[in-house]
Amino acid sequence: MANKGQTADVAAANFIDSLTPPSSASERPRSSGTSLHDHSSDLALMMQTASLYAGTIPLSGKQPVAPADSVRASVSHLLSRACAVPCKKAAEAFTELVQPLSRFPLCLEMLWPLLNSHAPPAQRILASYILYSLYAPHPFILNPFKGVLFAAFCRERELARQVANAGGISENEQLVWVLWKILKGDGQDIDPFSPSTLARSPLPPQLRATNLYLDEETRPKFDPFGDSASDNTGPTPADVTSSTQAAPDVAVSREREEETKKLSDAMTLLLAARNRVLTISEQRMLIPLIPQLTSPPVITSVDLLSVIMNNPTLAQPLLTALLALPPSSTNGYGPGIYLDVLQHLPPTLPSFDLLGRLLRDPTAVPDVTTGGTTTIADLVRTEVLGWFIHECIVWLDKAEQEEREGAISDDRFAKGVQHLCRFYSSLIKHSIVDTGSDADSAEMAHFALRNSRFEDATALYRVLALGKF
Repeated sequence: MANKGQTADVAAANFIDSLTPPSSASERPRSSGTSLHDHSSDLALMMQTASLYAGTIPLSGKQPVAPADSVRASVSHLLSRACAVPCKKAAEAFTELVQPLSRFPLCLEMLWPLLNSHAPPAQRILASYILYSLYAPHPFILNPFKGVLFAAFCRERELARQVANAGGISENEQLVWVLWKILKGDGQDIDPFSPSTLARSPLPPQLRATNLYLDEETRPKFDPFGDSASDNTGPTPADVTSSTQAAPDVAVSREREEETKKLSDAMTLLLAARNRVLTISEQRMLIPLIPQLTSPPVITSVDLLSVIMNNPTLAQPLLTALLALPPSSTNGYGPGIYLDVLQHLPPTLPSFDLLGRLLRDPTAVPDVTTGGTTTIADLVRTEVLGWFIHECIVWLDKAEQEEREGAISDDRFAKGVQHLCRFYSSLIKHSIVDTGSDADSAEMAHFALRNSRFEDATALYRVLALGKF
């Protein structure tokens, strides 16, 4: 039995290690990442081992490792290591590790205390999500842990409010928001996000604990025996006055609640935009609310590239809102952290379309250098365009080298040359670059000459050469 217990521990450790992505600058889930189904062999091994333990009858009380202890150890390892994988995958791993009849008592023994402990917010978010997801196929009212989640929400919200009243921001603000989403019936919205991502994503002021309420808090208590009612059957004048005054407050509260839910849904969509293409209706719902989701920014500069690649339509309004932030809202770095992302965009049509739009954007933004104001067009022209052209040329030179070596067989190099030359020709046409300035056009002229076998490169070189005279 000792060997079997060791086998389960090793299998669980290997499986959870395979779920954990390699360390990087960001712990966000990626759509192109490893799927849970890719680890079917590890899951099969653990399920077989768990089934073997479930059917084993201990012959004596002197066994080195009991099956239940092995499962607890595996779940404890999961809870400590799975905060960097999507919540849904972590919950699926929990259900694979624990037999159905053992899940409820194990939740009472491990997840409930973890939720009520002083553990890191990411672990508590994971515990709350698993308590929700185990019964997600059924109406949430049937979830036996609904009361636990509701009590945790009220307690953590009150603690966060106390910190807010003292002028600070509680580290559990994100936990309160996740519990609020779950209790509102929108727990599926956080399926693709890792607990670590949720725990470190800043919340807009409207979604902080002081502004989150639930319908259960305002509903009247059920009193079948009427013990709390007075002997008078009719309402008193004070009751009528109170209800009359309360009616506008209820209307205002309902309106505020709808606005909060709309903003919360928009935040979920913005986080999802890093990993998938949003539908047209989702984009229409999100774009008007982007200014509210960027103060403070919900996503970081590390996430910006994936948003641009998956949803180029969102890129311009998102960047406009981010570049308009004062330096204090971007941790003192100013717009540089976002401009650096633009400098390293690949030479694709979405990248050229975005740069073209920004180079014509007259929106006023703070100028960190002078302390005054400038426009997005001038900022991108001076801080981004030259670097962007240089990085595009480097990218295409590397693609050409790989094509010669047979490492790639598609036409990315030819298409890239065509798109870059047409983009630069458009810049000349709109007088954004000066063909007579070597500083602006020397590198591009050399690139066009080297690739003159392409028609667009030849046409561009002719224009650049004529601009010298």
